[in-house]
Amino acid sequence: MIILSKEEIEALAEPNEMMDAIEEAYGIFGANEFYMPPRPVVEHENKTLMYMPCYTKDVIGTKILSIFPENAKLGLPSIDGIVLLNDPVTGAPVAVLDGQAVTAWRTGAVGGVGIRHLSRKDCHTVGIVGAGVQGFHLALYACVAREIHTVYVFNHSSRDLTDYLARLKKAIANPAVEVVQCKTVEELVKASDIICTATPSATPVLPDDRELLRGKCIIAIGSYTPQMREIPDAVWDLVDKVYIELPYACEESGDLSQPLAEGRLTADRTVLMDQFLKSDADEETITKNTTYFKSVGMALFDVCVAQKLLEKAKER
Repeated sequence: MIILSKEEIEALAEPNEMMDAIEEAYGIFGANEFYMPPRPVVEHENKTLMYMPCYTKDVIGTKILSIFPENAKLGLPSIDGIVLLNDPVTGAPVAVLDGQAVTAWRTGAVGGVGIRHLSRKDCHTVGIVGAGVQGFHLALYACVAREIHTVYVFNHSSRDLTDYLARLKKAIANPAVEVVQCKTVEELVKASDIICTATPSATPVLPDDRELLRGKCIIAIGSYTPQMREIPDAVWDLVDKVYIELPYACEESGDLSQPLAEGRLTADRTVLMDQFLKSDADEETITKNTTYFKSVGMALFDVCVAQKLLEKAKER
């Protein structure tokens, strides 16, 4: 059995390959060549354990994820866990991967695919709301998906971001890319062509201002319960469609369930990404307007990314 640590995964992960793996996962989803039962979630005292099993024809994967938001106060990541891969014929364990690293790289890749297809090709600035692990990787993928020259970062807490910004600039590994901290979220939104939100907020983190948000590509990944919400009402006045991964997202995320319950969003305006990617939609025309992609993640993504990482490890 192969064990892949965080450091090994970071050495193996290549952003374009990871985004390609996510697009392959969308193809598997659209062809219904998988089995992915509803993920059991156990919550207690603001601490969450999530079990995400998925079968494909090539591998069985299960991610066991811990989500502890209070870890931020301890200077620790709020998301951790492991990914277990099993042989699809015998069930024998074949690999264990660091779940924090798989989650970070695959979530960033999901956002990267959204940026690939829902942002203008001439976008050169990206704003990251939420200076955590997921925001860090969204910035990395944005710089691969588009020719970014400035990354803007805003965090609602008062913690010192000096080290975070330095690590991000080093990880981007392009001296032409500037990393800038914004004092307000309004400053970030105004300066950014692409806006990525990665927070556990219960209330919208973007300004409820149509003119500030007009023409932006918005990638939201933070809200994973009905009580969490990052996106303001102004967005519903700007977008024709909301791009999502799977129908369950409309129940799981407050970014979707709340506006649906209020009648601000209707189900016929949601578009599954697998259908969008295989359609003949004119992306150039779509991206001239405000676009919004909401991700809640699914085990199929973890399985496809983990399988790709395992293949690369075996080649190595």
